[in-house]
Amino acid sequence: MNPTPAASTAVDAPFIAADVGGTHARLALVRATAQSAVTILHYSEYICAEYPDLATILRTFIDTHGDDSTTSAAIAIAGLQAGDNLINSNLPWHVSLSQTRQAAHLNDLALINDFEALAHAVPHIDLAAAELLSGQPVAPSDVATLVVGPGTGFGQAVRIPHTPRPFVITSEAGHAALAPGNELEIDILRELLKRWPHVDRERAVSGPGLLNLYECICALHGVPALLKTPADVTTAALAHANPQAVAALSVFCGLLGSLIGDLVLAYNARAVFLAGGIPSRIRSFLPTSNLVARYQNKGALGEIIQHVPIWLIEHGRLGLIGAAAWYRDHRSDT
Repeated sequence: MNPTPAASTAVDAPFIAADVGGTHARLALVRATAQSAVTILHYSEYICAEYPDLATILRTFIDTHGDDSTTSAAIAIAGLQAGDNLINSNLPWHVSLSQTRQAAHLNDLALINDFEALAHAVPHIDLAAAELLSGQPVAPSDVATLVVGPGTGFGQAVRIPHTPRPFVITSEAGHAALAPGNELEIDILRELLKRWPHVDRERAVSGPGLLNLYECICALHGVPALLKTPADVTTAALAHANPQAVAALSVFCGLLGSLIGDLVLAYNARAVFLAGGIPSRIRSFLPTSNLVARYQNKGALGEIIQHVPIWLIEHGRLGLIGAAAWYRDHRSDT
């Protein structure tokens, strides 16, 4: 996302880094140095729906933890920036970059795609706290690293190590066509094609996609779809309380694994971090799912894929740490 024009600010001066989602906003006053260190000085979380706009959250944080010198912010946020406006249907309010900057009394405000920020956070991920699902460990900072995650949509970005500084590639891969891998998934695709002329990956590999899978499986089984939300499907599947929910979550994991493998091949990635709210919630389900088998099922290149590690990580504060790292890299010359 394109930032507003930068103010003349020392890169090691404290500034706001934030990670704003549809439900929660995580804000921190941080200091980032050219030596890649990000220090959190103060941290607070806010419920987005309790505030009339993003600027009010920013001002509330500044009034509590900042001072008159707090005039810069970098915010990781899902959506697509179109000119001055952010396109995101999951936030409780509209976001205008210029209006937010002015109302929050900031000189410099940047909006960064949430998964772009996660990719910038790769050097700060604690591998000891991550769960290795497949492959052989490598040093993620030294190789092309893919960060993916299903949530309300499907996010992904790739961090490429480079001198003098790494760069991140983002895309709209979630809107590319869904590729079924077995007879059941072909049948589900037929059901989805009854709803939409283009069935993209997010129609299946996302929170709403999980509900779509459940509804399609119910239709194929000839039973009513009694569960009404993705959370309902996840809860029922984890409790083994509904066979269609279990089947939907199993299909979800298989499609997710296959999609991750496709992206690894597309970017020649050598490490993967799996983030997002859904993977964390289904952590206990993943080891018995076919996610890894489908990830590695890439024909002649399957042997290569087997060595590329996938780590399951908790999103936590990584979004705002990545936003801070982005700020350090893009404001170091101002």
